[in-house]
Amino acid sequence: MARVLLLLPTATYRAQDFLTAAETLGVEVIVASERRQALAGVMGERALRVDLRHPQGAADAIVAAAERAPLDAVVAVDDQGVLVAALAGNRLGVAHNPPEAVAATRDKAALRRALEAAGVPQPAFREAGPHDDVTALARQVGLPCVVKPVSLSASRGVLRADDADAAAAAAEHVRAILCEDEGAGETLLVERYLPGAEVAVEGLLRGGKLEVLAIFDKPDPMEGPTFEETLLVTPSRLPASTQAAVTATVADAATALGLVEGPVHAEVRVSADGNVGVLEIAARSIGGLCSRALRFGLDLSLEEVILRHALGLPLDALTAAFDASGVLMLPVPRAGILAEVRGQDDARAVPGVAGLEITIASGRPVRPLPEGDRYLGFVFARAATPDQVEHALRSARDLLEVVIR
Repeated sequence: MARVLLLLPTATYRAQDFLTAAETLGVEVIVASERRQALAGVMGERALRVDLRHPQGAADAIVAAAERAPLDAVVAVDDQGVLVAALAGNRLGVAHNPPEAVAATRDKAALRRALEAAGVPQPAFREAGPHDDVTALARQVGLPCVVKPVSLSASRGVLRADDADAAAAAAEHVRAILCEDEGAGETLLVERYLPGAEVAVEGLLRGGKLEVLAIFDKPDPMEGPTFEETLLVTPSRLPASTQAAVTATVADAATALGLVEGPVHAEVRVSADGNVGVLEIAARSIGGLCSRALRFGLDLSLEEVILRHALGLPLDALTAAFDASGVLMLPVPRAGILAEVRGQDDARAVPGVAGLEITIASGRPVRPLPEGDRYLGFVFARAATPDQVEHALRSARDLLEVVIR
C-alpha cells in the first residue's frame, strides 16, 4: 500500500477532503501538523508533530519518520506547508518542487523579482522597508496602488490606496496587522493597481508542463479598498484568445520561478484591451473549500488528482465532470461575535445549488478583511451554463442573513 504524508496546518479547511481522497485511493496516510493532539484521536500513531514555522526542522522530522516507515509522497495542502514538502521531498527523492522555487512563492517580494527578471507581465512594484518613504514609492509605481505584506495570504493585509497619503496610511495599517503575527519590521510591497477582470487559474504541473484544470471568473468587482473574494465561476466566459493568453502567462510565471511538479494556483488580471498581469502564483491548490466546486473525469475530486499525481498513479485526461460550476465565499461583514446565519435551508433549495457549509461556529469571534483570514462559509452550485451558476449563487446569497453581535 502506498504511503503519503499530508502536511495539514491545524487551521486548514481542507483536512477532511484530503483524508477522504486518500481513503478513496486506498492510500495509507501520515498526518503532519503543528499540534499532534489535534489529530491524534483520528490518526493515532499516524500523526506527526512538526513546526511549520521552521521548515528545515520540520523536514528533518519527516525524513526521520520516513526512515522508520518509507514514504511515497509528501503533500502540502496549504501555503504553510509547501516549503516543508519541497525540502522533505527533495531529500526523500519523491515528486517535489525545487525548494528555492517554492520559497519564492512564499515571499511576494521574491516572487515579484523572479517574474521581473523573466519578463513576465505584472504590476510595477517597489519594496518598502520599515523606514522607507511609502508616499514616494507609491508615486513611483503610479496611483492608485496596492500595499501588501510579503508573507500573508488569502488577501489578508492587502489594501488599495488612491493617493500617496492613503498609501502611507495603508502601510501603517498593514504593519499593525503584521505585529499580530510577529511580523513587525517585515518588508511591504507597494504595487501599481491593475484595473480589469480578475480570474483564478487552477493548474497541475507535470514535468514542468502546465495543464490548466480550471479558469474561474470573479464576477464581483475586485476594486478595493480590500480584496475579499466572493464568487468564482467556471468555465470562464472570457474569449478563447484571452484564456489562451492567461494560460501562457501563468505557464511563463511557473517557469520563471522554477516550479515543475504539483498543483499551481494563480490570480491574474486582464485589462480591457486584453493585457494580462500576474498578481499571485502559489505552489498549492485553491484554498478554503473552493475545490469542492471542481470534479474531473468520472467524478475525481481535485484532492484525488493531486494525490494521484504525487504518487505517480495514472491520470487520464482531466476534463471537467460538470458543464459549469462555482462557489460563493461568504465574507465576514463586520467584527463581532457570530450569532447565526439565517436562511440556510432556503439557500440550499435554490435550483442549481449543490451544497452549503458554514465553517465558523456560532459564538465565535469574527473579523473582516484586511485583519481577518477566514470566510463564514461556502455555497456550491452546478448548472448547464456559467450564467446559470452565477444566478444560483447570487440567489442563495440574497437568502442568507448573517447575524453578528
